[in-house]
Amino acid sequence: MLTRLAIRNIVLIEALDLDFGRGLGVLTGETGAGKSILLDSLGLVLGNRADSGLVRAGEPKASVSASFEFAALPDAIATALDDADIEIEEGEPLIIRRQLKADGGSKAFINDQPVGVALLREIAGALVELHGQHDDRGLVNPRGHRALLDRFAGAGTAKVEQAWTKWRATEDRLAEARDALEQAKLDQDLLLAHLAELTALEPQAGEEARLAETRADMQKGERLSGDLEELRHLWEGSDSPLASLRVAARKLDRIAPEHPLLAEALAALDRAVIEAGEAEEKLEAAAGALEHDPAALEAAETRLFELRALARKHRCEVDELPEVMRAMRGQLDSIEGGEAELDALEAAAEEAGNRYRAEAEALHATRVASAMRLDEAVARELAPLKLDAARFHTAVADLPEERWGPQGMDSVEFLIATNPGADFAPLNKIASGGELSRFILALKVALAEQGGAATVIFDEIDRGVGGAVASAIGERLARLAADGQLLAVTHSPQVAARGRTHYIIAKSSDGTVTRTSVALLDEAGRQEEIARMLSGAEVTPEARAQADRLLEGV
Repeated sequence: MLTRLAIRNIVLIEALDLDFGRGLGVLTGETGAGKSILLDSLGLVLGNRADSGLVRAGEPKASVSASFEFAALPDAIATALDDADIEIEEGEPLIIRRQLKADGGSKAFINDQPVGVALLREIAGALVELHGQHDDRGLVNPRGHRALLDRFAGAGTAKVEQAWTKWRATEDRLAEARDALEQAKLDQDLLLAHLAELTALEPQAGEEARLAETRADMQKGERLSGDLEELRHLWEGSDSPLASLRVAARKLDRIAPEHPLLAEALAALDRAVIEAGEAEEKLEAAAGALEHDPAALEAAETRLFELRALARKHRCEVDELPEVMRAMRGQLDSIEGGEAELDALEAAAEEAGNRYRAEAEALHATRVASAMRLDEAVARELAPLKLDAARFHTAVADLPEERWGPQGMDSVEFLIATNPGADFAPLNKIASGGELSRFILALKVALAEQGGAATVIFDEIDRGVGGAVASAIGERLARLAADGQLLAVTHSPQVAARGRTHYIIAKSSDGTVTRTSVALLDEAGRQEEIARMLSGAEVTPEARAQADRLLEGV
């Protein structure tokens, strides 16, 4: 609830600090005293547009600070603050401060942490609910009517939300499977052609490297074959170097015993014959190893080129072609099994849809029954508020399927008819602001504070009524405030007498400067103010006596 409001240099308010408590607090004062300034100031901390015209004349800046305390921070506020990385310790008050500059611009803070004004607007609905002459939010806004009816009914939407989530997820999987199958069928002929091409070639992992190495070896042999052939002609025959060495060795062998040097020469010559023989063997082996078949080289080159061309076609590496084949076979297999999978998904989606409809229809039945109870509860409140000719109706309508959602398949709107025989119309179509405020009060009483903001403010709900109607309004405001906090700006002594706390708003001038002040009244002050409200400018003994009777009557 709102516990403190501090205002500095806003219009006619120079400095003002107000403390608020639980229950019904009333604010009274003569017309023009400045009650709207308080509401405008509170509106600033709730994210209303900053108007530099609110800054007190002659001052460079103005500020408003509001403190709220909660037994437990409402979920909507906690979530918004968490998303904005604003930390508040458990039990710590929520303090919102707004600064305005006379030359334009504003700043906002939550517990001294700078924030955007959008965040203030986001949490405002959970902080303060304002009902006034030009109410266009809160209970008047149809967007919140369904949730209000559900809270009145005590109907949770968790089962519907779960059923909706499961149904949508199943429908999404079904749509994906259908798209995949349709695309696969469109690609089937192309897949078959590509797979036939790959199957005919049957690429193997590592084949590119092996073929490239084989081709390189055969190309090398092709280059060396001419030189080897020349060496073969040189080495073979009776006049080859090896044959000459052998002839020389045989001749030297016959005379080697004649001299030691000849023996040494023979040994060296024998070694040369052996080395030359080994060289001949190596040449023959090399010729065999480098021997190539031109047809085999052509075949290797052709296969290598085909593999690389196919890899370019499928935008992959040659070694990835076997995996491409397996993927294509998998796609073709999925086409064959896709129909069966699609049938299973369609059955699951139908089952999930039926489950959602069953849960949503049960919620619909609860809403319809609760709407009738709410209509009766509001109707009981209308006559005492001088709205006995009016009718209230909670319209629960079926939504088209494309608008179904996690909250069910209904739209809910509060409608009224102010005159007999008139058609029902939305709340905000009522011509009279006073009637609208009284309708809101009747609805609030019927809803018995089912959720809503921590602090509720009614601005001149009693405008244009008096006597028994004003008394009925005061009694209902007090009832609403019994377990919470409600502030009422009022001109009615019957309403003012119901307040647990009473603030008077006054305007004064020293001839040069005009100021608005707000004071908390004691019992004597309350009697005098209520007497003034009863009698006007001159407070009479009779008015004081009547004020006493009003105060004693509550």
